Amino acid sequence: MLKHLLARGLVALALLAPLESAGAQETASPPQPGAEVAPLPPAPPPSPVRFAPEIAHFAALDAAAPPPTCGFLFVGSSSIRLWHGLAADMAPLPVLNRGFGGARISDVDYYFDQVVTPYRPRAIVFYAGENDLWAGVGAGTVVADFRRFLELKTERLGDTPVYFVSLKPSRQRVSQMPLQAEVNARVRALAAERTDLRYVDVVPAMLDQGAPRDIFVADGLHMTPAGYQIWAGVVRPVLEQDLQSGRACSAAPTVVAGH
Repeated sequence: MLKHLLARGLVALALLAPLESAGAQETASPPQPGAEVAPLPPAPPPSPVRFAPEIAHFAALDAAAPPPTCGFLFVGSSSIRLWHGLAADMAPLPVLNRGFGGARISDVDYYFDQVVTPYRPRAIVFYAGENDLWAGVGAGTVVADFRRFLELKTERLGDTPVYFVSLKPSRQRVSQMPLQAEVNARVRALAAERTDLRYVDVVPAMLDQGAPRDIFVADGLHMTPAGYQIWAGVVRPVLEQDLQSGRACSAAPTVVAGH
């Protein structure tokens, strides 16, 4: 009898062992959908060298027809580059477009001595930062990169004013509007501290009851001519006021070794 009971107990233990093993595997299984997962480390920023062909194209344009100094320089990302009607929208104000598509503020900083310094502009109209946020760059870093732009401007061009066009709302990036608002607020506060910086707010004119207006091409990001007309209606009066101020252009740009 005792041997029989021991045999039955061993069989029961053998049957329980796979169940315990299965339970251990279940607790170690991947998290279910919706469970919190540790974020992946951010990808390193792409090299600014990717824009070398565009920068070389600007140099070729300048060599073929040197632009006059003391104009209004528009610089930044694709929202500037694609402003094809810029000269007509600002006429007769002298303007120069040196936007390059996909640029982050750090890219503009990197090429400062190719896309800003040589032109000795009367003023700089700046638009960038939107691509930075979309790539996961934090608002604090975006503003820090813009501060670096201002440092370079002061080193090379003295008190030349910079007009920062607010980051724009778009259909494609509605989810980023709170982050854009944070950057805009920080730059607005920075402008209150500096005499060489002015914040130009295009956001209210681009919204209809809190949502982006229907002023975008199929990608939902880049603007139609109607969108640029909105920008022109906000930016042009600022530049006209600058021109009417009687302020002279800054002194010749500083010559930087290696450039």
